Amino acid sequence: MKLNKILIDRLKNKALKLRQDTFETFIRLGEAHLGGSFSMIEIIISLYERILKKNDIFILSKAHASIPYCLLLREKGYNPKITTHLELDLKNGVQCTTGSLGHGLPMAVGMALAKKINKKKGFIYVLISDGECQEGTTWESLLIASKHKLDNLIILLDYNKIQALDFLEDAISLNDIKSKFIAFNTDCFEIKNGHSFPSIIKIFKKIRSNKRPKVFLFHTIKGKGIKPFENQPMWHAKKVREAEELIGKRELKIK
Repeated sequence: MKLNKILIDRLKNKALKLRQDTFETFIRLGEAHLGGSFSMIEIIISLYERILKKNDIFILSKAHASIPYCLLLREKGYNPKITTHLELDLKNGVQCTTGSLGHGLPMAVGMALAKKINKKKGFIYVLISDGECQEGTTWESLLIASKHKLDNLIILLDYNKIQALDFLEDAISLNDIKSKFIAFNTDCFEIKNGHSFPSIIKIFKKIRSNKRPKVFLFHTIKGKGIKPFENQPMWHAKKVREAEELIGKRELKIK
């Protein structure tokens, strides 16, 4: 899965275009979960451009950040409703209803277990937020996944370190989150730059059939792509005002 410069540049251009389209959609809709939407863009582009195969399933558990995902699905030929939280729409690529944090992973575990029981091929990928790691359902699900040796379950953690309107450290610190995942008998891999396409795509080579669930811990920046908005808790959910619209368009090179 060697990446050449032409491919990397193409992926970077896709990321910029998706941020531009997402920002303009925020303006049109009058609402913006900007921070968490922008922190995951390289991850979902990597999945849909380089990783997902025919029998794989992807679940966006942190569905407050669903607008860029819906736009990406439309680019792929689907026609999901553009919405802040996702509702089941199989014909348009939405595998389950998500939005209430802590629900996506339990459903992913159920799907992975069903594949195992029915001896079906393919991985279940689920993208969760760091705030979801404060939900009991997350750890209950990991116990079940470990018990049933669900090596077809891939958990992607968007670790931007901001939960809603506060930093994790000031709310409920996760401390050494990698050690916690390992303690639940998963293989946990840490990606220091969750916006680097080579780093993201390379980590998927680590998938091995060793009878354990996998966790990919991506260190990301909330609001990535608009420098004045980066690492700002207020951009978890906020309308884009006129002055902020100008800043965003300038940073994203929107004419």
